[in-house]
Formats: sequence, C-alpha cells, structure tokens
Amino acid sequence: MEMVVNVKATHIVRPAEARPDESMYINSCDQIKDIAHTPTIYLYNHSPSLEATNAVTVLKDSLSKALALFYPLAGRLRWSEAGGSRVELHCSGQGVPIFEAETDAAIADFEDFTPTKAIQALIPSVDYTAPLDQIPLVIAQLTRFRCGGVCLGLGISHVMADGPSALHFVTEWTKFARGAGPIAPPFLDRKAVEIDDESRRFEFDPAVLRRPPQLIGAEDSLEQRRKPIAVAFLPLSKVQIEKLRGKANLGRVGAGRGYSRFESVAAHIWRCTSEARGHAAEQQTSLHFVADFRNKLNPPLPKNYFGNALIRVEATDKSGSLLAEPIGAASRKIREAVEKVTDEGVRGYLEYLKKLEDVGRFRSLDNNGRPKGDFYGNPNLAIISWVGLPLYGTDFGWGNEIHVGPGPMGFDGKTFLIPDREGDGALNVAIWLQEDHMPAFKKCFYHNI
Repeated sequence: MEMVVNVKATHIVRPAEARPDESMYINSCDQIKDIAHTPTIYLYNHSPSLEATNAVTVLKDSLSKALALFYPLAGRLRWSEAGGSRVELHCSGQGVPIFEAETDAAIADFEDFTPTKAIQALIPSVDYTAPLDQIPLVIAQLTRFRCGGVCLGLGISHVMADGPSALHFVTEWTKFARGAGPIAPPFLDRKAVEIDDESRRFEFDPAVLRRPPQLIGAEDSLEQRRKPIAVAFLPLSKVQIEKLRGKANLGRVGAGRGYSRFESVAAHIWRCTSEARGHAAEQQTSLHFVADFRNKLNPPLPKNYFGNALIRVEATDKSGSLLAEPIGAASRKIREAVEKVTDEGVRGYLEYLKKLEDVGRFRSLDNNGRPKGDFYGNPNLAIISWVGLPLYGTDFGWGNEIHVGPGPMGFDGKTFLIPDREGDGALNVAIWLQEDHMPAFKKCFYHNI
C-alpha cells in the first residue's frame, strides 16, 4: 500500500530533572552494536479515552519524567579519542524528538501488519551520515489515522539498549503516562558486566564471531546483497508448534529437558530456508541468534540492568546434512550453541571484545553512516526471538495496543519470532527472503510441519 504521512510538528523532550553534564562508560558488549535504532510500532484503535486526551501532550509529559530516570537516553554518542571505532556516551540532556504526524490511511489498511516498507512512514527516519553527536538516542513519532486511531513509532539506539532494556524503558514511560506505579528504576552502571580481577582468564572461541559463510563459487556477497527481497508474516498456532516440538524430540538421546519452542521452530525455519534456496549439499550455512546472559553470569547482573546483555550465538551445518537429517538434529545443534552461554563463555566473550583493536567490523554501518559489514543472508539466517519479552500492555492511558511489531528493518534471512498477543502459545514469524525464494519457503514452512 502507498501511504502519505505529513509531519505537523516536532517537539524536543528533555528530562524533567536537570543533571550535570557527564560522560558514562560504554562497555565492550555495547560497543559492537550498530550505530542505528531498533524500530518498533505500537498501534492503538480509536477509543473514547484516546479522544478525550491530547495524546502528544501525554507522551511529552510522561517521557520527560521517564527520561529523568533513564537520563542517558537524553544524551548523545560521540566517537572516542581512543579510536578503534569505539564510542563514548555524553549525558548532555539534549533530549528526545517526538514528531507529530497525520495520514489519510486507516489502521485497517495494514491488514495483518506485515512489516512492509509502508510501515517505514510511521517511524522517524534518521540520517546516519550526520555527525554522531547530532543523532538522538531515542526517536518517536505519533501518527493519527483517519479512523481515529494512532500509532507510536519508536526507535531506540542499539548501543543503548537491547530488547529487555528497551521494553523496561517503555513500560516505565507508560506508568508515568497513567500515573501508575510502582516505578522500577534502571540500574545504569555498565561496568557491572565486566570483571576487575586481572588474574582471571577465560576461555573463548572467537569462531562464533567469524564472517558468515558465502555461497559456493561466489567471490563475495555483493550479488546476493543486490537481489530484491520480500517479507512475510506467517502465523504458527500452538498446535503446529507442539507438532514441531514433538518431531524435534522424537528419538532424542540423553536425559534432560526436551527441545524448546525456540529450538524447534528455529530448526524448522533453518531447514526450510536451505530447501527454498536450493543449496548444494556441501553448502555451509549458519544460523545466528543472540542469547540474554543476565542470569548466566555468576553473580547475575543486577535487577533492571540497563544496556546490552546479549551474546552472539552461532549454529552451523551443511545444507545437505541439515535436510537429510530429521529436525531434531538441527535442534540439537542449536541447543549445543545455547549451552555455550555460561559465565565462563560470556566472560571470555567480553574480554575478547575489550581487547579488539577495532570493533567497527561488527556493525552494519561504517563510521560515516554508510552500509557495510558482514552479510547474514543467503546462505545464512539470523533469528531474533521476542518470545518471553513483555511486549504487550503498553497503555499510555487510552487502552492497550492492538499490535506491537518490528519496523521494515529486514535483510535477506532476517527473522523475528513474535509471541501472539493472545498469550495462547502461538507465534508469528516475520521473515525477509529474496523474492525468488519466498514462494518455495512459504510452501515448505507449512507443508513440512
């Protein structure tokens, strides 16, 4: 669908309580994150409570209070004088822009909310070629539809927050908007993930950070990067998921817990992408995902730790064996990768990143905001799981959202697992693949359950 969104006003929101300018430490886990924002949309139907309020005023006043707690989000990043593509955080209180917009479109025009390019208009755009210290760490846009509903399009800096931290911020923001409590302040000291004991050394296999495999016979990934991609939003019922879990656990060797929803569904998607792409049997393929290590450390990170606490995880196989073996074999490879996320493994990972000469290799934008970086598309897959995150219940005083979802931020192979808002164990799978491969993937996705 084509949609025109007109921005009517821009409001800069600053923390309700002023603080002295200060610099805040950015740890090695944050340093490898993209100098970009995670885009999310929250859609709300028309309601009497929405009509009775000035929505943008509610958002501004409550955000100002939330920023008094999450004050680093009102600051700006800048390049570190130490070099190595590292950044510093300056808690300058420069604020967060909220754009006020309107459109002739209706919420119903988005049908199942597939994250197509049309949704991009609901999220503020950012010029990443601008000087780094001019780019806000949070961006927001309130768009009013002709049907009376609204959308909050939100972007939060990858460097500043992972999924749990971003949702913690949004949750507290809504509490201020409703005048509800209790408020749960964030733990802001990012040195908490690092260890001061220089006598300890941790084992870490940097192979997980190697460049993803390329197609056999290709000199580089440029040809694959240029191919047009399509996006699909595919529902999986609880019954279908349990069927996949049953297949994955069939004949499983050894004691212990069975394969999880994530391990089973991710294995299924991995196998379907390899089949749809028509790989040669000897083609190496990697499944990349991230794991939350908050509770993997000993001792665990403090409650409400705010920042990034995710470690990169990789499962690998050849496409031939991936498809020849039952789904349980792929689930086992994913489980083996997950089991490497231990205190020892995480400490070694952080220590390795801290000693890198340049962390820019892991970002998708270079230091001037231009696209670059590793390619996780064909023959690979990158899965982000929102399962277990408190996605729903973002009530700013006009009722809960009718939809929460990602913006159109995909590349070939990028996948989101999103729990159904009904809480019945169902999932929605948002996946981007090359246009030529999408029909075969959709057929495999349901036929092979």
